[in-house]
Amino acid sequence: MTNVELSIAGRSYRVACSPGEEAHLQRLGTLIDSKIIGMGNVAGHSEARLLLYAALLLADELHEATTEQARRASSLEALAPSLEGLAALMESLATRVEEATSNA
Repeated sequence: MTNVELSIAGRSYRVACSPGEEAHLQRLGTLIDSKIIGMGNVAGHSEARLLLYAALLLADELHEATTEQARRASSLEALAPSLEGLAALMESLATRVEEATSNA
């Protein structure tokens, strides 16, 4: 185990992680810190409340991204029958062209 020092909302936190994960953990800490900074005036809020707000913002972003990914997957699934039909048509046309070429 190694330790990483994270600076979030002006406070330092020492967090243990597996070797090789230090940079990733630093990026995550920076992301959390940027969410807190993005909230604007945070004076007077407790440490727990700031971290709660940051967690809620990140959870909302994750939810939106997951929902968008599911919507895109659904759209692609809806296109599948049309794409299969188009592929069959193209194969049929290619067969006709080959037959016409070999008969010429």
